[in-house]
Amino acid sequence: MTSIPQPRKSPRQLRSQQTVDTILRATARVLVERGYAATNTNLIAETAGVSVGSLYQYFPNKNALIAALHERHDQQRLDIIDRVLAGSPAATLRERVAAIAAAMLQAHLLEPALHRVLEQEFPLFEHPLEHSAAAQDLHRRMRHLFELHRDEIARADRDLATYVALRIMESLVNAAAQETPACFAPARLQAAAVDAVMGYLGQPETAAPAQPARKRRARG
Repeated sequence: MTSIPQPRKSPRQLRSQQTVDTILRATARVLVERGYAATNTNLIAETAGVSVGSLYQYFPNKNALIAALHERHDQQRLDIIDRVLAGSPAATLRERVAAIAAAMLQAHLLEPALHRVLEQEFPLFEHPLEHSAAAQDLHRRMRHLFELHRDEIARADRDLATYVALRIMESLVNAAAQETPACFAPARLQAAAVDAVMGYLGQPETAAPAQPARKRRARG
């Protein structure tokens, strides 16, 4: 299992947060323009207008910066989902799922070139669910949504249903944002993601296959 590079420390003061944000934006720019091999911390610091020492206060190497860009993307997606749901409260489960799928696609289109690089070249630097605060928050929001609409969901294990539904949407939304075939508009893939999630939620759980009965030996 690949070890996810970690930052040295998290910024606490506003000025420090602004410095880290500037460093991450510079990392995104250099990574997209130069590629991984030509990207280094000296060039990132120069692009950000900070000293290399300031960069090293927070990030030990460029891999840690790439991991931080993955987490930043998760947070951007969560922020957009919150705004969409707050601005357009929906009455039905389908409408809410559709709003989340639309927000996911909108988040991917913020920095499409960067997200394409992150998803295709550096997927192993993405924090797993248990280590990503933003991903955990998104899981909690979807889980809460399914609890509110529990009477409409056939899946008894709503924790599993939440995980599967998010994976379905993320997979199809990623495809819509990054590698959509010419014959499919992103909106069609987004709608397909909603249909797939609703079909999964509305289908009763598959029972475990029955074990074949053993034949009794005939007594002589």
